Amino acid sequence: MNLLLKKFLFYSIYNLTLFLLLIIGIQNSDQKKRIFFFNKETIELPTSFIIGLSFISGSIVGNLFNFNLGREKITMKN
Repeated sequence: MNLLLKKFLFYSIYNLTLFLLLIIGIQNSDQKKRIFFFNKETIELPTSFIIGLSFISGSIVGNLFNFNLGREKITMKN
């Protein structure tokens, strides 16, 4: 199996698991806030859902970048 496909599958399952745990964890959340996004107002969402969704979306975006640190060294010639 291709390494890129394995990484994509692993991170997809990881983030889906985090999302399911987030949904289970916010069942008894009492504090609710509204979000203003592009001059639009959302419905009242639990604060823990907003924070958890921000963490998960950051994890997804961070995993989209493929960093090859240490594999290639760039040498400057004068």
